[in-house]
Amino acid sequence: MSETSSTLNLVDLIDRLEPVSEPAVAIALWPQTAGWLWVLSAVIGLGILALRYGLRKRRANAYRREALRDLALCGSDPTAIARVVRRTALAGFGRTRVASLHGEAWLAFLDRTYGGGGFLDGPGSLLASAPYRRSSASDGLADVAADWIRHHRADLR
Repeated sequence: MSETSSTLNLVDLIDRLEPVSEPAVAIALWPQTAGWLWVLSAVIGLGILALRYGLRKRRANAYRREALRDLALCGSDPTAIARVVRRTALAGFGRTRVASLHGEAWLAFLDRTYGGGGFLDGPGSLLASAPYRRSSASDGLADVAADWIRHHRADLR
């Protein structure tokens, strides 16, 4: 090594660098080809469609959110829980399909639309008799009802 290079510090070496030359023409920030404009418009269009789908789904499930709020207010009262489940079924499936159901037909309907088995053979069986008698025992009924409200398929005909 030469004597001069060993005595230079980092600042001196940086000062010896040549500056980067500027381009002759300004660099555009907008894409230069039409393909990128098509990609941009497709992304914007898909974003609008996703937003519309999300808003439509949120609006369609408003009755579920309201039912879950009402269910939280019911506590463990089986009569109040039965009212909330019946109101939710009426909102999701319509009066013609739900209003006439009672007893085991009502519980079978809940199991069929839910895909589970918590009503005919589980704690949900209390729903069939809760509106007609005084009972304070509802072990697991609120959990089964909340699960049904969240997961029932209203599009099953």
